[in-house]
Amino acid sequence: RRHTVTLPLNVAKLHAAIRRVTLARLAVPVLCGSSLRNKGVQPLLDAIVAYLPAPNESHHDLLRLYEHDLCALAFKVLHNKQRGPLVFVRIYAGTMKPQSAVYNINRENTERISRLLLPFADQQIEIPSLTAGNIALAVGLKQTVTGDTIVSSKSSALAVASRAAKEKGKTLGSSREQESLVLAGVEIPEPVFFCTIEPPSMSKQSDLDHALKCLQREDPSLKVKMDPDSGQTILCGMGELHIEIIHDRIRREYGIETYLGPLQVAYRETILQSISTTDTLDKSIGEKRHLVTIELGVSALPENSSATTSVIRYDDSVEQQLPLDVKEAIENGIQSSYFQGPLLGFPVRGVLTTVKSVNMQPGTSMAMVSACGSRCIHKALKLAGGLVLEPLMSLEITTNEEYLHAVLGDLAQRRGSIHEIQSRQENKVVLAFVPLAEMMGYATVLRTLTSGTANFSLELSRYEAMNPQDQSALLNRMAGLS
Repeated sequence: RRHTVTLPLNVAKLHAAIRRVTLARLAVPVLCGSSLRNKGVQPLLDAIVAYLPAPNESHHDLLRLYEHDLCALAFKVLHNKQRGPLVFVRIYAGTMKPQSAVYNINRENTERISRLLLPFADQQIEIPSLTAGNIALAVGLKQTVTGDTIVSSKSSALAVASRAAKEKGKTLGSSREQESLVLAGVEIPEPVFFCTIEPPSMSKQSDLDHALKCLQREDPSLKVKMDPDSGQTILCGMGELHIEIIHDRIRREYGIETYLGPLQVAYRETILQSISTTDTLDKSIGEKRHLVTIELGVSALPENSSATTSVIRYDDSVEQQLPLDVKEAIENGIQSSYFQGPLLGFPVRGVLTTVKSVNMQPGTSMAMVSACGSRCIHKALKLAGGLVLEPLMSLEITTNEEYLHAVLGDLAQRRGSIHEIQSRQENKVVLAFVPLAEMMGYATVLRTLTSGTANFSLELSRYEAMNPQDQSALLNRMAGLS
């Protein structure tokens, strides 16, 4: 016979044991509930207090270096019509007070907090100070954006960098290295979609510019730029839904009925072969003659190179002779040409530019040097032969096994390559790489193929060269020939 013995449950010991294994990262407490029906919300909040570490129990090296100095993370920005920008900050060390100056390490500037508010849903209560572990709303930070690290002063940031350098046995380097100790902010992926955005009339252009500026502070993944040829405003985002949400927010929050152009994929361009070229700019303005000759070479960076953009370097003999202002002018000219490739006008990446010689007449303006550098690199890129790079996405699909064949067949038509197929309980997980251009409207297609049972996630993996046939088709399509 079996006997069941019921022992008294010591709740305090149980809570202590759960907290102990949670802090040691041996287990993760799981709570069930529904925020929609307000079920399980209170137990979740109680569990956060009971099981997760308090601020004074944190042993992170960065926070230990700050000691009692202020260290906070701006994790969200909102714009209030009456109060201006409201910055949500999480305080990790020290104390934050209103009417105090703070230093933004990321922006390298000092701002003043006018008021400090404690948020309660849609209400805010003004408070005199706030200590580590709390979340507050800071009013008056006009330059701070999402993901910035805020400390008490620039000297505080330098002192922390000095302490870190001593612990590592290194000497203190440049000012940028001294201020490199920042909290882990928001990792901003590269935008992969873009489209034009226009106001209903030119009188609304300044209002649209203000709205986009505010939205960029709230959402760092949103990029706005101006087309140098057409003068149109270009909106760059992470996907179709992202740009649609931005478009809707401009209408709802700022009252501007904007028009969006067709959504396009953000391609990149590179070169096929190495080439050297020379360009001379000879121009007289008034009685003054400006004469400069630049020789440079371009070559493709290795595929395994860590550089994601393009690199500029000088021959040793040239670098020693050129003054700093001439170098800056040449680099500005080269960088400006990198923004528009020779094939489709997309940014150039993966190119190594070597400046081989610079000859200029005394009195030549830096603007002319920059213009000559821009013309020379543009000529070299054309001669080197262009190659279009398309964004390759890492795709993960979770579907029932009965729909697996249909999903795989559809991916094959989209130029996808299957990396792996895993089993997850009763479902199959497909890991694949697919060109972004083939993923337009994929959510609707996948819903149709799997009767609404599958879901997927998409993330930029890398940029990859297109094959000649696909590149030719793209060029014809962009030129309106197909």
